[in-house]
Amino acid sequence: MTDVPDAALYLPLLEVGERLRSGTLTATGLLDAALRRAKRTEPAIHAYVEVLADRAHEQATAADEAFGAGRDLGPLQGIPIGVKDIFDVEGIPTRCGSRARRDAPAATADAAVVARLRRQGAVFTGKTVTQEYAAGVVSVPARNPWDPDRIPGGSSGGSAAAVAVRSCLVALGSDTGGSIRIPAGVTGTVGLKPTYGLVSKRGVFPLSWALDTVGPIARTVADAAMTLGALAGIDPSDPTTVEHPDTLPASASLDQGIGGLRIGVLGGFFTDRIAPAVAAAYGASLSVFRSLGAELVEVDWDDAAAGRGVAMVLNRVESAAVHAATVSRDGHLLGTDLRERLVAGQEISAVDYLRALRAREAIRESVARLFARHRLDVVIAPTLPTSALLAGDLVFRHDDGEEPVSLAYTRLCQPFNATGQPVLSLPMGFDGDGLPLGLQIAGRPFAEATVCRVGHAYEGAAGWVNRLPSLLRSG
Repeated sequence: MTDVPDAALYLPLLEVGERLRSGTLTATGLLDAALRRAKRTEPAIHAYVEVLADRAHEQATAADEAFGAGRDLGPLQGIPIGVKDIFDVEGIPTRCGSRARRDAPAATADAAVVARLRRQGAVFTGKTVTQEYAAGVVSVPARNPWDPDRIPGGSSGGSAAAVAVRSCLVALGSDTGGSIRIPAGVTGTVGLKPTYGLVSKRGVFPLSWALDTVGPIARTVADAAMTLGALAGIDPSDPTTVEHPDTLPASASLDQGIGGLRIGVLGGFFTDRIAPAVAAAYGASLSVFRSLGAELVEVDWDDAAAGRGVAMVLNRVESAAVHAATVSRDGHLLGTDLRERLVAGQEISAVDYLRALRAREAIRESVARLFARHRLDVVIAPTLPTSALLAGDLVFRHDDGEEPVSLAYTRLCQPFNATGQPVLSLPMGFDGDGLPLGLQIAGRPFAEATVCRVGHAYEGAAGWVNRLPSLLRSG
């Protein structure tokens, strides 16, 4: 062993894998470092519902044995990974952050993506905190590593918090209205919502069948891209999945640079009612893209607000259908906000739901025309209108009034859930309180390779990836 295990928590996944394969680092040593980090940080951030230390040690030992025997199971072999607690892990209850599932039986099988990672020799550190049934943006009781008095976003808040403090190197999240990108945006991590249908949802508790997507939260764009490659693929048990292997971002393709690519700079809907610090960081990001040789085109997507509305209707109606029996039987066990949301969803008529489904096709055509008319490779926008809010004051105040966090945090994300296209969130800078701000990069359907290429170039030039959360700097 020539590496100090704690230092390995800060290495890119590609380099960690190289060291594991060369024998200069072991999966058990890497896991021990991650578990030490969890022990140190969990009292403040509560990222995990349950740390699965014993199981993880068995998996790490098996990964080391495979390395020793010359068996290469995949790029994530031996890598510590957190799993959001709406994903089934065989032998562990999936409680979805809800009292209504406090007595849930142990899952009898892995979710499809968990099974894929298990076959590739991944090591599961534990189940991470989710907003109740993945329906929200706060993720109680998890907190933000940049300031534990603030929220980590949601609903994949525990996954993002764990990655931010390196108690796992990557984590699984889900995104129905921004739930991968929102927590990534406020925790200084990278969240990748893939194209709808690229990754199986089997074994993941649903929120909205038409919108749910599964993807990674990681420390860097390259790490997120590598993880997506391990997750994606056809699943015969999930009829929404499609095969698009040529679109997945390979490590070599990330370093091609972005000179000559056309980037649409979204304004209007995406720059109204945002905090001054977000506006300043967004403006500064444009200089970085120009320095990299990209062509910037200022554009407005006039149907973004309609896209958000369509996503909200689909989300509300389908989540009400998912939870109809729970509301009837165990409604008293649900959180007040969720129960009211589900009851309201039941009041939306079938006619309005069908209109929303038809409108969704118009929204998809609208954004496709935007890309075609301006010959765009990607579009960019702020991920969120503000940074992490205080857990005791969940209201975003701006010049035109105020918004509850549930509306403020989903406002800029939801249009891309309606379209189903791939979107990456990565750090764009920091506000005056030292809190991270996020940048979204959206591409054409199944253009994950281009999205990650643009994000990787920006990440390297901007340098925000090297900043550490205050929780790590203080100890």
